[in-house]
Amino acid sequence: MDAKERIIEQLKRSGCRVTKQRLMLIDVILEGKCNCCKEIYYQASLKDPSIGPATVYRMVNTLEQIGAISRKNMYRISDDGNKMECMVELEDGTVLDLPEDKWTAVIKTGLDACGFSGGQNVRNITLKEA
Repeated sequence: MDAKERIIEQLKRSGCRVTKQRLMLIDVILEGKCNCCKEIYYQASLKDPSIGPATVYRMVNTLEQIGAISRKNMYRISDDGNKMECMVELEDGTVLDLPEDKWTAVIKTGLDACGFSGGQNVRNITLKEA
């Protein structure tokens, strides 16, 4: 079962109707290019000019409530079984999308250079608020 099918099942189980607009919003989120509701709305309105911002916000809230997305995950579809990507924004606005193997290598190199890892490989990375 792919991510979209899994989300549709979660929506149905939670009692939500699966409309054309909701399916389109899922597609926009699955594209992984949006970092906020405004960007999701912009992309969605290009596909369906009749969609309103409130529809987008309600759908994002619904997806978050059923555990399909996480705001901490920058509106990416949650899937514990898949590899993760890391999006890094540099101060000049450049955005780097690093697949898991690349960002793990970047962190390992940094840890080695600073003398923190003792040459060990990175097993897990968890972000938390300070």
